[in-house]
Amino acid sequence: MAGQPGFVAGQPGFVTGQPATPGGPGAGPAGYPGGQPGVPTGYPPAAPGFPPPAPPKKKKRGVLIAAIALAVVLVLCVGGGVAAFLTLRNVETGEGANEPATAVDQFLTAVYKEQDATKAASLVCASARDDDKIAAKVAEVEKYASAYQNPRFRWSAPKVDNRNADRATVSAKVTMTTSDEKVAEQELRFTVVQKTGWWVCEVA
Repeated sequence: MAGQPGFVAGQPGFVTGQPATPGGPGAGPAGYPGGQPGVPTGYPPAAPGFPPPAPPKKKKRGVLIAAIALAVVLVLCVGGGVAAFLTLRNVETGEGANEPATAVDQFLTAVYKEQDATKAASLVCASARDDDKIAAKVAEVEKYASAYQNPRFRWSAPKVDNRNADRATVSAKVTMTTSDEKVAEQELRFTVVQKTGWWVCEVA
């Protein structure tokens, strides 16, 4: 019988007379089972001039382990540096006051009468000392006082409300009076700690 139109007689797309693959009658062209073109039986050979594809490279575990070890060392070094810094910040420089009430009185004098941020900071415990915040508070007192005529600050004798070997709570009432007889009062409560003497650590 004549072949299909447009194709040479035999299997579509292949010229007749190609040798059959092993396997007997009906086998398709070489490399294709059962006469089914388009379904290869294995990987094609490498293109001329190119080597066959190499298997995927395994990641080097040694490099990964070294990187993890380096990261751990860095974390430990940084952590140790922070711990050392915090330890140094908690070391008091100076002697502190001999009594909790004296520490509060000195602090109030530095802030309200002398309005000296540096001196006030020197009376605060190292763990709570923040020069910028203390300077801002003293500037706030100065600004408040500048709005009145000849303001004068005084306070009741600081009173120790409770105390143990290393901590005390002290209260005092600060009063501002002016030459035109204006009066303002504020109750303050201080936490004072004992290290190398007594230091103001918190004001509420």
